[in-house]
Amino acid sequence: MPNARTRLRTRVLVAAAAVAVAGGAGGVYMATASAQENTAPKLEAESFSAQSGAQTENTADTGGGKNVGWLADGDWLQYDNVTLGGSDLSVRIAAQNKAGGSIELHLGSPTGQLLATFPVAYTGNWQSWKTVTATATSVPAGKQTVVAVMKSAQQWDFVNINWFTLGSGGRPPATATVAPPTTAAPSPTKGNPTPTGGTGTGTAGWVDVDQAAWQQQVAAFNKLQQLPVPAGTTRVSEFHTDCSVSGEAPDDPIVFPGLAGASHMHTFFGPKVTATSKPADLFGATTNCNAPGDNSAYWVPQLQKNGQPVKMKSFRVYYGSRLPDPSVTMPFPPGLVMISGDAKRQVATPKGANGQFWCAGSAEVGRSADGNWPVCAAGGNLIFQLTFADCWDGKHIDSPDHKSHMGNAVNGKCQGDYPVAIPNLSFMVNYDSLGGDGLALSSGMASSMHGDFMNAWKPENLGPLVKVCLDAKAKCGTTPSFTGG
Repeated sequence: MPNARTRLRTRVLVAAAAVAVAGGAGGVYMATASAQENTAPKLEAESFSAQSGAQTENTADTGGGKNVGWLADGDWLQYDNVTLGGSDLSVRIAAQNKAGGSIELHLGSPTGQLLATFPVAYTGNWQSWKTVTATATSVPAGKQTVVAVMKSAQQWDFVNINWFTLGSGGRPPATATVAPPTTAAPSPTKGNPTPTGGTGTGTAGWVDVDQAAWQQQVAAFNKLQQLPVPAGTTRVSEFHTDCSVSGEAPDDPIVFPGLAGASHMHTFFGPKVTATSKPADLFGATTNCNAPGDNSAYWVPQLQKNGQPVKMKSFRVYYGSRLPDPSVTMPFPPGLVMISGDAKRQVATPKGANGQFWCAGSAEVGRSADGNWPVCAAGGNLIFQLTFADCWDGKHIDSPDHKSHMGNAVNGKCQGDYPVAIPNLSFMVNYDSLGGDGLALSSGMASSMHGDFMNAWKPENLGPLVKVCLDAKAKCGTTPSFTGG
């Protein structure tokens, strides 16, 4: 993909600011600000006029620039004012998911006339690029609306797209042509879903826990003794760690392991993290978190105001239990990683909506022009609270979507597919901002707020905090000592 500064554009339409439109779980994003006339030979994937379920990111493909990712079954990209130059079509794809699928080109709408189908098969990883070709069933004259619709037999993200060529009279320089799958992709089950990345070995994207290390940790934990809880102690299962910013980069070692620059911008807390970081790497790293023994890494998408990073005021992680009987809570297993929230969710968050930013320390006195961000009175600041699932399947430390190895309590208990209760994480992300206009996350709208956790707690420190504080339903600080109030 050409560099953005040298990329040729036929005609750029000056349009109003982008408008968000609610539309299902993935959301629909109308990108009217970048609408343009698209002609052969090359159509950049990120030049869509509307989309559902997609995000853009920096690409490692030849030429650099952006590609479109996070594409799953049913997601789509719409391109307006497209002129087809012939029946020879191609698409530049990358796919780490072995389930595969296809990209269908439709005219007019996601359910309009089928123009062509590109098969999608595994290419090696999310930035291993191949060119796939197809022949159009017809070549309509004049400007068209073309919609690329993702099709796969499973629910996980399965393809990234860099560009299309829509009839240039010849093929683009291709590194390979990917043949269609010889068999249909199976529907996933909990024991055998398809991979979208990971941090270790496992079957089809599921990373198994080191059972020997886990059982050793459990044995040591079971030998710990609870302490008498003195009068005046607040009877809430809680301890916490405070961390400061350790770096900001377009990296995500959970979603894009080993691929520097492949993600949107993240703000990291705790130890220094790179795209290649693994839980085992963090134990020897220096951390700025203040709870002894906490070398874990935490990160969230960068908050920006008018395109510039917003400074952090503070970052605290509360560890607690939401169970009626917290005494069953166990420490985190070694190597656990997990994600909360959805970077693909692009829907409006007006006042009163669930999962929105709010004002800490002062009242909300208004909303941004688009209604998605609060305006805080003087003396307050913008804050977000992000809560993670706290029931573990007892088998895996990662899963294809980095969530499916975790679940929530049923009838107040961790049971069924998720029988092991672990500490409940709650990120309290405080920004040095009063909110208002011009705000956006690097992942998009406020609704796309999400967080990542990579466990690197030292068991000798984590165990007593869980046993003395959480299991006994007692409030502690950064160490297993009780606090009141």
